[in-house]
Amino acid sequence: MKLIPFIIATGIVVSNAAFAEHNVAYDYASVIDAKPLTHTVRVSTPRRECSLEQVAHRQRGYRSATPQILGSVVGGLLGHRLGHNKHARAAGSVAGVILGGSIGRDIGNNIHTQPLHYTTEEVCHTYQDYHDEERITGYHVTYKYRGNTYTTEMPNHPGDRIKIKISVTPLIDFDEPAHYSY
Repeated sequence: MKLIPFIIATGIVVSNAAFAEHNVAYDYASVIDAKPLTHTVRVSTPRRECSLEQVAHRQRGYRSATPQILGSVVGGLLGHRLGHNKHARAAGSVAGVILGGSIGRDIGNNIHTQPLHYTTEEVCHTYQDYHDEERITGYHVTYKYRGNTYTTEMPNHPGDRIKIKISVTPLIDFDEPAHYSY
């Protein structure tokens, strides 16, 4: 039964809203003053700087697999010779092949690496410059309607006049005696 008070309250609000929309009019008021509301923001501006610099290059020659293969064979033979029995020789051979191949690859890379040479190239970098700016975020508007002065905040400058909404709603004062005329 808690639903019934909710339905009644909703009906009252809806009927009041519908009633209020029938008692609405629009008019214009004179703008007396509109002061900008500002906010300080930090602004980033990209700046690109370029200069000529010496850039190092290393050319690599032909890459032969021979040092890696030779290292694997020598490592495998050496590992096989160090083993004391059949299982140890097999394990030593596998470990020797892997280690020898790795050593051979490293030696081969050093043999085939060419010396450094330099070229002059344009190198550019982007930097951010920061500065503070005052930005208008809205306006504090003072306006006059029928001799009364009002204020509001608006997102845009209103110009010389502002459109206003006038709503008329009866005031029910329970302390005053009712005056009925028939």
